Amino acid sequence: MTTIRLTAAQAMVRFLSRQMIMIADEKAQMFAGIWAIFGHGNVAGLGEALHGIGEALPTYRAHNEQAMAHAAIAFAKASRRQRMMACTSSIGPGATNMVTACALAHVNRLPVLLIPGDIFANRRPDPVLQQVEDFGDGTVSANDCFRPVSRYFDRLTRPEQLMPALHRAMAVLTDPAECGPVTLAFCQDVQAEAFDYPESFFAEHVHRIRRPAADVHELMAAADALGNAKRPLIIAGGGVLYSGAEERLAEFAARLGIPVAETQAGKSALAHDHECAMGAIGVTGTQAANDLAREADVILAVGTRLADFTSGSRSLFSQPGQKIIGLNVQPFDAAKQGSLPLVCDAETGLRALAEMMGIFREAPEDWIAKARAAKAAWLPLAETATKATNAALPSDAQVLGAVQRGGLASDILVCAAGGLPGELHKLWNASQPLGYHSEYGFSTMGYEIAGGLGVKLAHPNREIIVMLGDGSYLMMNSEIATSVMLGLKLIVIVLDNGGFGCINRLQAGTGGAPFNNLLESARHVTLPKIDFAAHAASMGAEAVKVAGLAELESALAKARKAMTTQVIVIDSDAVASTGAGGHWWDVSVPEVSVRPQVREARAKYDEAVRAR
Repeated sequence: MTTIRLTAAQAMVRFLSRQMIMIADEKAQMFAGIWAIFGHGNVAGLGEALHGIGEALPTYRAHNEQAMAHAAIAFAKASRRQRMMACTSSIGPGATNMVTACALAHVNRLPVLLIPGDIFANRRPDPVLQQVEDFGDGTVSANDCFRPVSRYFDRLTRPEQLMPALHRAMAVLTDPAECGPVTLAFCQDVQAEAFDYPESFFAEHVHRIRRPAADVHELMAAADALGNAKRPLIIAGGGVLYSGAEERLAEFAARLGIPVAETQAGKSALAHDHECAMGAIGVTGTQAANDLAREADVILAVGTRLADFTSGSRSLFSQPGQKIIGLNVQPFDAAKQGSLPLVCDAETGLRALAEMMGIFREAPEDWIAKARAAKAAWLPLAETATKATNAALPSDAQVLGAVQRGGLASDILVCAAGGLPGELHKLWNASQPLGYHSEYGFSTMGYEIAGGLGVKLAHPNREIIVMLGDGSYLMMNSEIATSVMLGLKLIVIVLDNGGFGCINRLQAGTGGAPFNNLLESARHVTLPKIDFAAHAASMGAEAVKVAGLAELESALAKARKAMTTQVIVIDSDAVASTGAGGHWWDVSVPEVSVRPQVREARAKYDEAVRAR
């Protein structure tokens, strides 16, 4: 057996550089690069190895470990989980900074390889700088925080352990059902230790993402239920996009006349002007989609986890005798809410269903007519919500309306936590696949700008528009500097409503007094007057604050022509939100309170719980 002597770190990066993926019969490098912030836990080992491998595995420097992991995750999401990135940090806070991002990837079923540095395997210098010491377990380090939020976790304490660990990592990262974050905690002394690795370990490996077909009995049961439905509805989740099944979905829905609603992750799977597109579903859904969901007798849920925002905390799908068909590549998700499981790839499953459904008629005419009428009734409401007015401060919906009016079909809109995803989910018109990129599975504030960076890496020729509030901006904005440094242009729109406006509205909705959400209701001596445009400009972006919607539209037109990252700031209304659409969400209200508003909210809550 021919061997080559390398350090464990050199062996790792060489292996990663040799992993390839077939995409539409074209071979591409699976790992587009590795994000790295160096410290004493990885600079000597992985730092030297990454420098040595050069452009075979490009290294990108970020300003925050959580942010760089967000960028890597967004890249994978925008690449339909076919390509991915790795991230390496030092031990201690550098590593634990990535735990939030790891949880985000876990919830959203997205692949990312995290390589935090770890303590010394030989323990000679223990305790080292930044080492967490467990008084009762000498094997514990800070990296054990990754265990519950990783699909696969391993700690490399010897250089030869790298071989089985990396093979297992690739199996998880490329499995459509098990897909999620992998953490390989890499002891810093082991990174620098040498081993005689087989040359075959570094042979080019070409991966193909498998497309599991449906079990024939599950397929027959699903086709029978859907074929005999009088009021069928399709819910499109993120799995549709990951599978590249949007064309199949459009054909399937049109042929059978079945209305389609979309989750946050599934939005843009169907063009907004498709005859069967009913828009968003659930808590942040359109009136059209939610009305149909209440009446549907059979729901085909494709590639969705059926989380509480989709199901209205399990109250939206309430029709007696209603059946849900869970078409999902992951059995865990396929069986949720008592669904008839149809475990398979989305594209493969829809194709098989279409072939079998050939013996069945279309959806009843009265149901098709009802769906069209529901959509026709919703569109004017959406237009009213997004229309510019003379209000002193525009609502979030009016801001997104201005952005939409100046937009192109090829734009990719990036958002995450707060009130914006709710408005964007129901009101944004997505025309092309992947045109709407929302991180709402973990709803992570601070994802937006870093996520936009990852999306831009995946789609350098599309305009990336990031929308976020002042709260998210203050939590994580450093990757504006990274975007400028890397020449990855973003258009960032900051809506300044003076704090956490979304949660302030939720607080009021549950009877609470304004408290600790908006800056004015938080403990303060002096209210901060933050110049977001000046702050963004200090990081190298071109930035401007606009006085209203007309100036916003002009600034957007100018931003499109620019070559570097643009930041546009606009003041917005912290209270206003779209009244049309939406659905109840289960947020517990205190049973006992001195506030009459809370007692009133509790009575309404109890009534809603009984009604679901």
